[in-house]
Order: sequence, then structure tokens, then C-alpha cells
Amino acid sequence: MEFTVNDIANILNGEVVGNREMKIKTLGTIQDAEDGAISFLSNPKYENFVYTTRASAIIAKKGFSPKKNIDATLILVDDPYLSFTILLEEYHKIISFQKSGVEDPSFIGKDSSTGDDIFRGAFSYIGNNVTIGNNVKIYPHAHIGDNSVIGNNTVIHSGVKVYANTKIGNYCVIHAGCVIGSDGFGFAPQDDGSYKTIPQLGNVIIEDHVDIGANTVIDCSTLNSTIIGRGAKLDNLIQIAHNVEVGKNTVIAAQTGVSGSSKIGSNCVIAGQVGIVGHLEIGNNVKIGAQSGIAKSLKDNKIVSGAPAMDHKDNLKAIAVYKNLPELNQRIKELEEKILNLPTVK
Repeated sequence: MEFTVNDIANILNGEVVGNREMKIKTLGTIQDAEDGAISFLSNPKYENFVYTTRASAIIAKKGFSPKKNIDATLILVDDPYLSFTILLEEYHKIISFQKSGVEDPSFIGKDSSTGDDIFRGAFSYIGNNVTIGNNVKIYPHAHIGDNSVIGNNTVIHSGVKVYANTKIGNYCVIHAGCVIGSDGFGFAPQDDGSYKTIPQLGNVIIEDHVDIGANTVIDCSTLNSTIIGRGAKLDNLIQIAHNVEVGKNTVIAAQTGVSGSSKIGSNCVIAGQVGIVGHLEIGNNVKIGAQSGIAKSLKDNKIVSGAPAMDHKDNLKAIAVYKNLPELNQRIKELEEKILNLPTVK
């Protein structure tokens, strides 16, 4: 990456104070940035670093008035943190999409097609009748099953396994080790105590702008589709079971498990190690605290925590009581002893 300060200011709609033609090659923190890097100042606690940083440029809030001389060029914006995030996104695109071409050995099956500017890493496998869009990057050892569709500008990292009939949208990122479309956990109990496998004939649909973390597994449905909605963000090590629907812009943290046929609404925030039982309806804008156990459906805008989950404020009160249980138990014993030793009334 190499841009001028002026180029970056145009991207961020910022005002430049200093050298517009300064070359920027990388990004860094305000404490550790080197010459040629750009950093940002959003928290006033870090202002002292502005005067000592080696960064060539700093993104700061409009109205920022330095108390000392600054060597770095300033780019003044409305929201420095948001602006630096936008810059990180642009930098990430450059890194992610810089590869192109086909490495050997790799395989592409019959009647499959790829768009422009594709990258296929060594030992990647693309099955039959697969459609891949423009600017897609498929890293080494990835597997794309038959009849799958991958949209434009999507990145499939190393070791991802995409089963047959999966549909992945535009601008998605699937991180290393993900398994998309594996069989749902469907087994019918038999009279002799054994289990008969129920064929899983559905598929997985991942809509646009979805990010899926490393080693996450999304199972296909029995007949319909397991759906991850537009803009959803899934962390590492998540289990999404068959026929689950995750709504738009919902965020799910690591080690969460969602059981079969549960529906999660849009704009939800689900913290780590949450367990959601099957066939539930989770409304929109719901927030679920870490390690919560969700055993019943939740309406829109609920905030819950605990196992079993309850209203978050009630759970905090219950935790406060729980911590005092040993003391309360001792007091009860003392009161019982006093009651038993009361003189008998004749």
C-alpha cells in the first residue's frame, strides 16, 4: 500500500493540516507507529503520544488544537475511530484481493465457470457445475462442492470446506477451517435402541457481506435452507445447526451453539458460549449475555443473561443474592438455634 495523505483525506472526507503529498505505506498505533505509517487519535488519554509518535500522519477529530508542536501531518475528521476503521477496511481489501491467477496443482470440474480476476490457490478443488463470480479469492486446500454458487468479491480462506449446493453471496469472508453445508444432526430412534440417519437434502444460503470466523460449522437443512442473513458476523468456533435462520446484521461470538430450526432475528448481539435450544424464535434487536442458556423464545428488544436465561437486570439481582447465600445460610441456622432455645411458654 502506498497513498498520499491527500488520497486518504479524500477517502475519509477529511481536512489536511500539513504535507498533503506525504507518502503513507502502512498503518499503526499511535504509540508504536513508524515513519511512513498513519495512526489515529480518538481518546484524549492518548494525546501525549501525538507529540512523540513517529507516525507520518494522524487522523484526529475536527477542532483538535495541539498544545505543542507536532511533526506529523493531521487529517481532521468528524469521527477518528470510524475513519480509521474505514481505512483499515480499505487496507484489508488490498491485502485480501491482491492475489490473482491459478496456482498448480488445482482442479476445476465440468461445466464450472469463474469470473474475472479470480485467484485459485494450490490444491484447491472446485466441483462440477459451480459458478464463481468476479474477484473471488480461493486459497489453498479449499474445497467447493458441486452446484455451489459464490458471488463477487468473496474470499474463501485456506482449508474451507463448502459442501454441494451451497450459495454464498457477494463480499463475504469465510475464514480458515470453516465447514459449510455438512449434514445436520438428524437421527431417528429405532425400537431396538439404535438410530437411523435422516438424509439431509437441503442446503446453506449465506447472503451478502457475511463474515464467518475460523472453524465455524454451518449445517445444511433436512429439506429447506439454513440461512445466514445479509451482514451477519459469526465468530470462530460456532455451531449453526440445520434449518437455522440468522437475521440480518446479527453478531454471534465464539463457542455459541444454535440448535436446529431456531430462528434468530435481525440486529441481535449474542455473546460467547451461549446455548440456544431448537425450534425457538429469537426476536429482533435481542441481546444475550455470555454463557446464557436460552430455553424459550424471546421477543424483540429483550436483554437476557444467565442459565437458564432471564431478564438481565433480574439475573444481576439473583447473582447478588447467590453470592450472599453462605452468609444467609449461617444466619438462618443461628435463627433456628435461637428459636429452638426459646423458653417454653406455659
